[in-house]
Amino acid sequence: MNETVIIIPSRISAKRLPNKPLKLINNKEMILHVFDRAKSSVADNVFVATPDKVIFDLVNNYGGEAIMTKPNHMTGTDRVFEVFDKKLKKKPNIIINLQGDMPNIEPESINHLINHMLNSKTKIGTLASEIKTNEIKDLNIVKVKTMEKLTQEHFVKANDFFRINEQLSFNNVYHHIGIYAFTNEALLRYVSLKRSKLEIERNLEQMRALEDKLNISVGYVKNYPLSVDTLEDLKKIKNLMEV
Repeated sequence: MNETVIIIPSRISAKRLPNKPLKLINNKEMILHVFDRAKSSVADNVFVATPDKVIFDLVNNYGGEAIMTKPNHMTGTDRVFEVFDKKLKKKPNIIINLQGDMPNIEPESINHLINHMLNSKTKIGTLASEIKTNEIKDLNIVKVKTMEKLTQEHFVKANDFFRINEQLSFNNVYHHIGIYAFTNEALLRYVSLKRSKLEIERNLEQMRALEDKLNISVGYVKNYPLSVDTLEDLKKIKNLMEV
């Protein structure tokens, strides 16, 4: 099956902003905004993976397709894999793990990643954009350092991902965007690995791939979505989208 699927892991028990997927923006729940953006991309199918019946019912009543998953997954990618494994029988060729807290992600950004995965030999891909001066010390902003300068034309290899930038350097350091693309083969390998040392220390699951010498290619997008992690983030996204 030469198919590209987007799977959006979503749960209501976020520590910093409980019930985050259900927060209303323009009178629509955040998870539904993300779902709509994903549906507007070139992906063949979109699913929401959740352990919570309230999200399951919301998405399915909206006309989408949500899949109930186990409640005890350690990471979003593990939740994505359960849907890929049990629901989709490991058939799709490209699997996109799209975080459910980016309600203003552009479908064109998703397409940029999908098109790269379909037209290259990349096994794992993600996106990034320019980082602002006030973000360099923000622990809620994940940074990615790349081998080369990012351009809109080329994906380049990721060197590292982190929240704390000890050198406060901007040299090939970018604002990471919470979307990952895996080939079928790469996702199967990734979930077979144990959680790595830096993955646990930094609370960044992509470190599992880097520590196992799996390459992650990073593409550049001009407009990055706001990741909603706190009440202040929610206020910011409302100001952006409720106009």
